[in-house]
Amino acid sequence: MDQYIGKLLDNRYEILEKVGYGGMSTVYKARCHRLNRLVAIKILKEDLAQDAEFRRRFHDESRAVAMLSHPNIVAVYDVSRSSDIDYIVMELIDGITLKQYMQKKGNKLNWREALHFITQITKALGHAHSRGIIHRDIKPHNIMVLRDGSVKVADFGIARLTNASHSTLTQEALGSVHYISPEQARGSHIDARSDLYSAGVVLYEMLTGRLPFEGDSPVSVAIQHINSIPLTPREINPDIPEALEAITMKAMAPNPDKRYLSADDMLADLEEFRKNPNINFDYSPSDLQEHDAADEPTQVVSGAAAGASLVHHRQQRLSEREEDDMAPPRPRKSSQSGRKGGGSNNYPIIAAVVVILLFVIGLLGFLWTSFLAPLLAPEPTHTVPDLRGYTLEEIALETDLLNGFTLNSEVNEVFSDQPVGTIVEQDPAANRVLKGDDNLVITVTVSKGAEEIRMPEVYNREVRAARLELEAMGLVVLPDIEEFSDDINAGYITRYSPEYNTVLKAGDEVQLWVSKGKEEKLVPVPDLYGLTEEKARADLATQNLETGEITPVYDDEVPEGCVVSQYPLANEEVPEKTKVNLQISLGKDPSTQPQPGTLEIEIPLPDVEGYVTVRVDVAGVTVYQEDWDCTMNSVIYPKITGTGTQTVSIYFDDVLYMGKDYTFS
Repeated sequence: MDQYIGKLLDNRYEILEKVGYGGMSTVYKARCHRLNRLVAIKILKEDLAQDAEFRRRFHDESRAVAMLSHPNIVAVYDVSRSSDIDYIVMELIDGITLKQYMQKKGNKLNWREALHFITQITKALGHAHSRGIIHRDIKPHNIMVLRDGSVKVADFGIARLTNASHSTLTQEALGSVHYISPEQARGSHIDARSDLYSAGVVLYEMLTGRLPFEGDSPVSVAIQHINSIPLTPREINPDIPEALEAITMKAMAPNPDKRYLSADDMLADLEEFRKNPNINFDYSPSDLQEHDAADEPTQVVSGAAAGASLVHHRQQRLSEREEDDMAPPRPRKSSQSGRKGGGSNNYPIIAAVVVILLFVIGLLGFLWTSFLAPLLAPEPTHTVPDLRGYTLEEIALETDLLNGFTLNSEVNEVFSDQPVGTIVEQDPAANRVLKGDDNLVITVTVSKGAEEIRMPEVYNREVRAARLELEAMGLVVLPDIEEFSDDINAGYITRYSPEYNTVLKAGDEVQLWVSKGKEEKLVPVPDLYGLTEEKARADLATQNLETGEITPVYDDEVPEGCVVSQYPLANEEVPEKTKVNLQISLGKDPSTQPQPGTLEIEIPLPDVEGYVTVRVDVAGVTVYQEDWDCTMNSVIYPKITGTGTQTVSIYFDDVLYMGKDYTFS
C-alpha cells in the first residue's frame, strides 16, 4: 500500500490513488474537500525534499507557473508543504500524454492532426514566454491530449529544477535529450527560442513517426543536435506538405538566429498554412540548417570526451582558482639586530650556567616523555574496511580484510538480489574513520537471496488496481497492450504474462493486456469545413455520427453560419456514434470592422417642373429615397450612412444621375 494513499494534506486534500510518477515526483489523484473537486497532486520525492535549496526553488518556480492562465496549459492551483511533504496541486486531466496518443496511432499522425496539436502547443508557449517563463523540457511526454481533442502543456518551470539537480547527461535524461536544442546541449545560455526548437522536434516526430536523432547514449544524441543535420520530413514521408516541412525545419534551425523569433511568429505561419496548405514561404530547409558560425568545427569525439566538453568551462574556472591557491606565499622580511661584544674571562660562571641549563632541559625531557607526551598524543585512528560483496567464509580465510576489526557474532539477514551469504550492509559504514582502540567491531547483514514472489491472479481485474498491487510487490509492469473483447469490460484485464503462480523476483517484468470493450465499426469523419450547420449535421448523420458541442466563433474568412473547424478532424476514422464538435462562424468580428459613419451630401435637383424621385445607393444598397418638388426646391442635402470608402450612386426616377466615392468617418 502506498504510504500517501488516504492521507489528508493541510486538512484539505485527500489522496485517493497514484496516477503517475517521474524522476522528481509522484502524481496522485486527490479530492479537495474545500471546493469539492478532484485535483492532481504532485509530491516531491523524499531525497530531493532533503535539499533545502532545491525545495526553495521548487516552490518559487511552481508559484511563478501558477500565475499562468491559458486553455492549453495545465493549471497550477496551489503550492504548499505539509508534514515535511512538498507538493503542488494541479488541474486533473482526463486524457493521455501525446506520446501515448502517438503510440496508439502507430507513432505517426496525419499532417492535419499534427497541425491541430502543434498550433495549440505554440499558443501555450507564446503565453508562457510573454510572462518570462521558458519551459526547457518540451516533449510529447509533457503534453496531455484531452478527450475533446485539445491539448495542455504540463510541467512548466519544473525542467529548470531538473537541470539544476543533474549536472551531467545520464541515461535517465535520454527521454528529454531527444528534444533539447543545440545551445541547451552545449550548456549555453538559452531563451524562448530553445522551446521552439523542441516544439519543432515534436512536430517532426508527429509528421514522420520518428525522431530526428537517435543514439546509444544521451551524450551521443546531444552531440548530433549540435553537429548533425537530420533528414527532412519529406525525405521520410513525401506526403507531408512542403510548407509544413518548412515550418518544422525553421523551428529546428541549429542556429537560434535562423529560427522563429517568437512563438507568435511561428503561430502566424501555422495559421497561414492552415488557410492555404499550398502556400510557399520565403525559406527552405536547406537555408536553415547552417550551424552557428561561432561554433567550433565538427569533430568526431568519444562519448566520454563529449560529456567532458559540456562541463569544460566549469573545470577551467576551478583550475584557475586552484592555481591561485597553490601559489607560494611571499617571503616576509626579517630584521635582526646584533651587537659586537668583547670577550671576558668569566668561564666559571658560564660553565655553571651551562650545567644548570642542561639539568633543566633533562628535567623537562623526563616530564615530557613520562607525563605530557602520553596526555597530548592524538588518539589512534582506524579506517573501517569495506566488507560488502564478501562472504563470511572469505573473511575467515583472509583475516587481513578486517584491518584490525572483529566481526560481531550476531549476523543480520535480508532478502536481496545478491547471492546467498554475501554481505550487503555493514555497521559502521565502510571507510568511516574511528578514533581510539575500543569498539572495533563490525556488524554485518548478509543476503538471504531474492525474495520469492508468485504471480497473482489478475484476470478480469480493473487494470489500475492490479498495476498498483503488482508494483507494490516489486514487479515492473510494462505499458498496457489494449485489445478488443466481447466478454471483458473496457479497462479490465483480458490476459497477462507470466501466468498465474509463476515464481518471480523483484524487478521481473509483467505484461498486461487490457480490454477496449467490444470492437466498434470505424467510419471516416466527413470534411465539414465551409458547410452550413444544417448541411454539416446531415453529412454526419449519413455516416452514423452525432453532432457534438457547437461553439460560435468569429471568423473573417468563413461566412456566417458555416463550419470553421471540427474535431475529430476530416477523414479520421472513428467509431460510429462518435460526437463531432463544430465551430460555427458568427461572421466577421465586429470589433475589427470599420465603424459606420454619416455624411450629408449635396444633390442639385433637375431643372424640371413637378416631382422627381431621388434615390441614393451606397455600395449597391439603397439608403435614401424620397420624392421632391423641383419647382419648389433646387438643391437637397440628405444624410447617408456607410463605412470606409464606398461608391455612392444618385438616381432621378431610377435613372443614374451620378456615381462618386465618399469616405465615411
